This record gives sequence, structure tokens and C-alpha cells, in this order.
Amino acid sequence: MYKLHSLCQSGNSFKVAFLLRALNQPFENAFVDMFTGMTRDNDWREQANQMGEVPILEDGDRRLTQSGVILTYLANKHGAFGGKNEDEKLEVLRWLLFDNHKFTSYFASYRFNKSFGPAAPDPAVQAWLLGRIDNAFTIVNKHLADREYLVGDAPTIADFSLSAYLFYPEEESGYKLTDRYPHIVAWLDRLRALPGWAHPYEVLPGERITPKW
Repeated sequence: MYKLHSLCQSGNSFKVAFLLRALNQPFENAFVDMFTGMTRDNDWREQANQMGEVPILEDGDRRLTQSGVILTYLANKHGAFGGKNEDEKLEVLRWLLFDNHKFTSYFASYRFNKSFGPAAPDPAVQAWLLGRIDNAFTIVNKHLADREYLVGDAPTIADFSLSAYLFYPEEESGYKLTDRYPHIVAWLDRLRALPGWAHPYEVLPGERITPKW
């Protein structure tokens, strides 16, 4: 059985959990208490992940980190959600890189600052992130205007990756999707209808935290 080291606030962890559930693969949860400094502990980093991050997936003796790597590994291993041919696989990789560098990166940082940061967020930093979020989301919304999924005619790990943080409560980011990005909203509804989808706070370990700021 797979073992997923994670916590419920981590959208990157939810990407993996959502895929495992869609693949109908059971997994054991291992809670990583990031908010008490667990991932900053030198011993934890030596034993678990030198990068100080979740998710971590254990598959027997194999230990994988970084959500894009884990998603690709699982898609290849189980022969699903990875793209139907070489062109689609490359397109999936393109969106994974865009997600990690821009789409999720900016949004997750913005959400963390607002909900979980140790001090009130700097308005200048939030404004800088907001401009980049707007740009990335506009790109994806336009791309989804005439298609149901990001790549091809079926869901792939690109969809699992880009969507994950958008399933969290809007109050955690304060960022409204409905009026500005109707194609993203419709896409999220399609993904919620997939077998295996459930809310991140129902799937991953830990307790929900009220937004701080």
C-alpha cells in the first residue's frame, strides 16, 4: 500500500491524494505537522525530505517527493491520466511546469500569506502576487474556453495538478473565481464529478485552521 506524508492544508498533497483515489489505489496517510515546524527540523529533513516539503509518497522502498514527479510516476505506473500519446504526454508536462512555476506557485503563496502566515501579509507582496495570479488564471481560463480538460479529451494529471488548490474554501484566499473565470469554474465542476474526488479536508490528515488574516 502507498503511504502519503501530507497535511490537509497542502494542495500539493491533495493533487496526489486525488489521483490515488481516481486510480482506486488505497493509501495510508501520515500526518506531517508543518505548522509546528516539523518540516524545518534537521532530523526530519535528513530522514524524510531534504527539501523540507510535502507531499512525500512511499511505494515500498521507493520514496518520491515533488507533486509533479509523483503524479507522473503514478500515471506511468498505472497507465492512466498521463496522456494518450507522446504529443499529449509532452503537453501534460508543459502544463505541469506552468503550474509549478506560476499557476499554483503564486496562488498557494497568496493563500498561505492570508490564512496561515505567522504575521499579517505585506500588502505590497500580496499585490505583486495578485497580478501574477490574474495573469496565470486568465491564460488557463482562455485555454478551457473550448475544451473540457487541459490536454486532449479526457482528464490527465495536468488537471489534477492545476485544480488542487482551487478546491479549498474561498475564504482562505479571498480570491473570487465565479465572475471572472467561468471556464475554470465549469472545469472544476467536471473534476468534482470524477470518481474518487472528495474535499481535501475530508481526504487528508490534520485539522482545518481558521484563516488568520
